[in-house]
Amino acid sequence: MTIFAKIINGEIPADIVYEDEHCLAFRDVNPQAPTHVLLIPRKPVESLDHLTADDSVLMGHMMLTVPEVARKLGISDGYRTIINTGKHGGQTVFHLHIHILAGRNLTWPPG
Repeated sequence: MTIFAKIINGEIPADIVYEDEHCLAFRDVNPQAPTHVLLIPRKPVESLDHLTADDSVLMGHMMLTVPEVARKLGISDGYRTIINTGKHGGQTVFHLHIHILAGRNLTWPPG
């Protein structure tokens, strides 16, 4: 069981900023920007590589939730979304998640 599953189950506390029946968003404990939130599905999906056609509604919902979370957090001057996939893609928790970063000028390339 991942740390994110434990957050979903209420076994580990988190600073939750948004939740609905499909996903939840909480502040990252190791923020890389003044605002750094993770949006995760309640369904345990390991990564983008593990999605199936049955997950298209879930992913559509999550992508539409990102700007809703940004508005709720008062982000008005832009933000970056990141989905790391696999070890070499920078994924460290193997439960699909979308990083939402804001609050500073985010340069390119990212790293």
